[in-house]
Amino acid sequence: MLDLTYEMPKPKTIAGAKHDWELVIGMEVHAQVSSNAKLFSGASTQFGAEPNSNVAFVDAAMPGMLPVINEYCVEQAVRTGLGLKADINLKSAFDRKNYFYPDLPQGYQISQLYHPIVGEGEVLVELGDGTARKVRIERIHMEQDAGKSIHDMDPHMSFVDLNRTGVCLMEIVSRPDIRGPEEAAAYIAKLRQIMRYLGTCDGNMQNGNLRADVNVSICLPGAYEKYQETQDFSHLGTRCEIKNMNSMRFIQQAIEVEARRQIAIVEAGGEVEQETRLYDPDKGETRSMRSKEEAHDYRYFPDPDLLPLEIEQAWVDDIAARLPELPDEKKARFINDFGLTDYDASVLTAEVESATYFEEVAKGRNGKLAANWVINELFGRLKKDDRDITGSPVSPTQLGGIIDLIASDAISGKIAKELFEIVYTEGGDPAQIVEERGMKQVTDTGAIEAALDEIIAANPAQVEKAKVNPKLAGWFVGQVMKATGGKANPKAVNELVSKKLGS
Repeated sequence: MLDLTYEMPKPKTIAGAKHDWELVIGMEVHAQVSSNAKLFSGASTQFGAEPNSNVAFVDAAMPGMLPVINEYCVEQAVRTGLGLKADINLKSAFDRKNYFYPDLPQGYQISQLYHPIVGEGEVLVELGDGTARKVRIERIHMEQDAGKSIHDMDPHMSFVDLNRTGVCLMEIVSRPDIRGPEEAAAYIAKLRQIMRYLGTCDGNMQNGNLRADVNVSICLPGAYEKYQETQDFSHLGTRCEIKNMNSMRFIQQAIEVEARRQIAIVEAGGEVEQETRLYDPDKGETRSMRSKEEAHDYRYFPDPDLLPLEIEQAWVDDIAARLPELPDEKKARFINDFGLTDYDASVLTAEVESATYFEEVAKGRNGKLAANWVINELFGRLKKDDRDITGSPVSPTQLGGIIDLIASDAISGKIAKELFEIVYTEGGDPAQIVEERGMKQVTDTGAIEAALDEIIAANPAQVEKAKVNPKLAGWFVGQVMKATGGKANPKAVNELVSKKLGS
C-alpha cells in the first residue's frame, strides 16, 4: 500500500461567452511493444533501417502466407497490464478490422475488439501540486501497426515504407476521466514512465513509438458528476478525436484549441459533430479528417487464420513475480527510507536509470545530501551539456566519494563543487585528487584563529561595527575563507568569529 495521499484536482474550466465550460478527455494511447520481431512475423522491428528492408512475406500480404503469434509480444502486453493494475484475460481473440489503408497491404488490420488481452485497470496521475487524478483504464488490446506513406519525395507520387507494418502495438484505452490539458500530458508521461520501468515500450515519441488519439468534449459544470453517478454518456457533450499526437506540448495545445472550437459552436446554437480531426500546430487549429466511424463501419469479424489466444494463470503469475519495482512504489520508498521530499523523489524516479543511479550513491550515506548532489549538481551539469544519466562522466562511486569527503569534513561544500568539476571533466578518484592537489579543508583551529586574529588587528573599525551590528560578522568569515583559499572549515570559522566578536 502506497503511503502517499493526494487531493483530487479541479477540472479545467474555460469561460465562454454565455457559460463556463468544463473539459472531458479520454485517450487511446498506441505504444509500440519493445520486441525484436513483429507481432505475426519474424521480421525485424529495428528503427531507421533502409525502407522496405524489414518486411517478411506475411507483412507484405503475399498469397498463402499465414500469421503466427509472437509469444513475447503477448508477454509484454500482459506485463503492461499487470503494471497498470489491470485484469488479465486468460482468453482473448483477434479480429479483422476492415478499411482501406494504403500502407497496410492486407487491406485489413488484425486487432482485438471483442476479447482484448487486458481488461480494466487504473493509473495514478500526479500533477506536482499535491493533487492527483486516478484515471481508469478500460482495456488494452494488441494490434498490428501500419506502414508509412511518404508524400514529400516526389511532386506527383507517394511512396510507401512497409518496415513498420505488422509491428506490435498495445492500444491503451482510458475512460473519460481526464479533465484538462495538463492532466492529459501528465497521464501520457505516467504511462510512458511505467512502461519504461517495465521494459515494454521505450516511449520514444519522436520515432512514433508512443502516440495518442485524444478524445475531447465539453460539458456544463455538474454534468460530469451526473455521468460518474450513472455512467450515462448523454450527460457529456459530443466528442471529437484528435488523431496521432506525438508531442506533450502539442497535445495540450490541441485540447485547448479543440475545446474552444466546440464551445463556440454550441454557444452559437450549433451541434458538435462526432469526427476525427488533425491538429495543425502552425495554424493553431484542428481540422476535419473524416467522420468518426463506429465499430460496425469496420465490419469486424474473428480472424479465421488465428485461433483464440488462451494463456495459463500460472504463466501470468510468473510474469507478475518478475515485475520490477514500479514508479509509485519506488517513490514512496525513497520518501520513507531516505527522508526525501515528494518533489525530490519524483525527480529521482522519473526515469528508472536515474533512480538506480541515486540508490547507488545514497547507499550507506545521507539520503538528502545524496539527492541534493544528484539533482542539483549532476542533473544540472548533464542538462547543460545535453546529456542523460546513462552518459554521465561521473559514476555513482565517484559522486559517493565526493559526498563521503564532505561528510567527514575533509572538504567544504565550496571545495566539493570544485572537486565535482574536476571529476566531471577529467575523471579520477575524488579522495586521491583532494590529496594530490592539496584541497583538504583546514580544520586546525589554531591556524584558523591565527588568520582571524590578523584580520581583526588590521580592521579595528570593522570590528566595532560588527559588535554594534552582529550581522556584519559575516564579513570576517568571508575574509578568513579568502585568506585560507576557501579551505577553512566554515563551521569552525563561524564559531571563532562569534567568540572573538562576542556576537
